[in-house]
Amino acid sequence: MGMMDKLKQMLKGHPDQAGKAVDKGGDYIDQRTQGKYSGHVDTAQDRLKDQFGRGDQGPGEPRQ
Repeated sequence: MGMMDKLKQMLKGHPDQAGKAVDKGGDYIDQRTQGKYSGHVDTAQDRLKDQFGRGDQGPGEPRQ
């Protein structure tokens, strides 16, 4: 079982916590790289949130 599979299994059913963790990790990377790769980081955050269950989606917001 790969690392992503283990993460998915642990975070299954907890999209809010997963979304917060992805945001925090992305903010850390942006800080360390001084925002140089912020576009790439944002794309990666969106893809991870999609895989983990979209933790930042409020009511009435469509999925992308």
